[in-house]
Order: sequence, then C-alpha cells, then structure tokens
Amino acid sequence: MNEPKDPNAVRFDPATVRDHVESYFLKANDPAGDRALWIKATIFASAREPGRTLAEGWAIAFDRRGGQSKHVAVKHVLPYADAIFGKEGLDVAWSLPATGGSSEERMRIRPGETHGRIARREHSIRWDLRFEGEASPFVPFPHASMYRGKFPKSKTLTPYPDLVFSGEVEVDGERWDLSNWRGMQGHNWGRGHADLYAWCHVNTWESEADLVVEALSGRVRVGPVLTPLVTLVCARFRGVTYTWNAVLEIARAHGDVGLRRYSFSAEGRAARIEGSFEADTDDMVGLYYPNPDGPMTYCLNSKLSRAHVRFEASGRPPVVVKSRAAALEIGTRDADHGVRMHV
Repeated sequence: MNEPKDPNAVRFDPATVRDHVESYFLKANDPAGDRALWIKATIFASAREPGRTLAEGWAIAFDRRGGQSKHVAVKHVLPYADAIFGKEGLDVAWSLPATGGSSEERMRIRPGETHGRIARREHSIRWDLRFEGEASPFVPFPHASMYRGKFPKSKTLTPYPDLVFSGEVEVDGERWDLSNWRGMQGHNWGRGHADLYAWCHVNTWESEADLVVEALSGRVRVGPVLTPLVTLVCARFRGVTYTWNAVLEIARAHGDVGLRRYSFSAEGRAARIEGSFEADTDDMVGLYYPNPDGPMTYCLNSKLSRAHVRFEASGRPPVVVKSRAAALEIGTRDADHGVRMHV
C-alpha cells in the first residue's frame, strides 16, 4: 500500500497542538436490508482550545422495518486523556462510570471484536460483536505523501473493506441477533472535514455478487479557492482489487453530489465502473461534525440507501447489481439540508 504505517495506527500526536479530527468506524448491514449498525470513535483537537482535546463515541441503529423509520442515534464525549487510541494498529478503548442509575458506558474496538454501550437521554445502544475478513485495505490516494503531508486536509483509507459480523446488539432494550451481516471498517483523519464530500460503500447486494465498492468525491479549500470535485473509486471483484487513482483516471472520473444522492464513474485499462446511490430523507440521520477551525459540517448519514452499480473488467461481461443496504454519507456546509439532526 502507499501509506507506510499500519492502516489503523493513530495519527494524532497529543504532544503537538494542532487542528485534528480522526475517526475509526464500523458499519454492518442486515442481509434483508431493513436494519444497519454504525459505530464510530473520534478524536477532536483544536489549536484554538489546546487544553480541550476530546474523544467521542457514536452509534446509530438504523431501522426501517414495517416501512417506518425508527433510527436511534447516541453519542458521548470524554477527555482524550481518558481514552486509548493505539499507535501500532486497531486499538480503541475507554470506560465511563455509571451515572444516574444507568449502566457503565464504554467502548472497545480491536481486531476481530468490538463491544460497548452508549446512552443519550432516553436512548441507548449496546453491542457485543465479532467480525472477520481479510486485512487487504482500500487505499484511494495515489501517493504516500498525500497521507503524510498537508494536502489534502482530510485523509481516508479502509483497512477492512469487506467484513462479516456476528453477535448481538441491544437498541433501547430490543435485542438484535446478528448473523452474517456484511460490513466494513474505515479510518480517516486530517485537519478538518472537506467543504463538500460524498462517500459510499456497498457489499450487500440483492443478488449474488462477489463485489465490494467504495467511492468518494470531495472539494476542499486551498486558501480562498475551493477546488473542483475530485473523485476516487475502489472496488474488489472476485478477489482482485481495482483502484482508479492514476493521474488520467482521476482526470476522467466524474462525481455528482446532491443532498440525498451521489453518482460516480471511473475508467481505466483494467476496468470501468459507474454507480448511483440515493437515500430517502427518512432513512438519513443528521450528525453535527464541528471543524477545528470553526465552521460546522453537517453529515447526512444513511446506511440504508439504494445503490445501482455497473462494473466491467476488461475482457469480461459487465456485472450489474442493485442494493438497498448501502452506505451513503453527504457532508455539506449548507444548514438548510432538510434532514433531522440527531447528535
């Protein structure tokens, strides 16, 4: 891979006071397409407030069974000094004492397992999960310097693009038994969130397909100038990884970002791909993503979006597949987005 460190090694250095956001996240989808789970651990540091570096735990249970959206979103915040983020690989942990008669809140993410509990007001999500899959990362940026340097300001890679989850989740007292839920684990970091971005991932299809797809498009500000939309796409088909990130491939790639939809296309010598992702407003959960330098990013998050993908490897017939269990996230500075903000 292009980035020399372990894909999950923490990039934040508490000895250096600077703007920094960093996240580890997991998502798992019900094969039936009606439920999904998203878990995230975040570091937030701002040079404006050097003594207030935070760790944050997030969880969303997406649920549209019976045609009704019953999503539950929770979050807790603690001092960074009370958390562990591993310097060598995937290792996130903390524990908060019980308050007000409630159970202890905690989070643990390490290779092959995660457990925790997060509560907020009348809602709570508890989970105890195992996951397995090949540690063969998606690395969308073409050069290692893009992961080490200042540009782009937001870095991303996917250490585990294709995982299988099992275990149990408790959502407001209701137990979910997970068996063979497909998902992934991602890691991103940088000085802040892109001014506009879209990200998608899917490996749960309505028909049999040995295909994993991930794409992202973003615009970032360089001084007073906002860059054009840049699109990067990764896929894995029958064990072979395709990454469209050569100079000409990036120049030819196309992305189109709306507040409920995202489409992309990319092509190269080895393969071409195009995809469209769309979520209903009721299947989106709004999240506040502060930036260390002040402006707010609104993350419109769905793990129950619809996807249509056409993939064609050179010399092979095209594969056309659909999903109703895809991840779609839209990041925008537009506060008038129309999605209910949860946490």
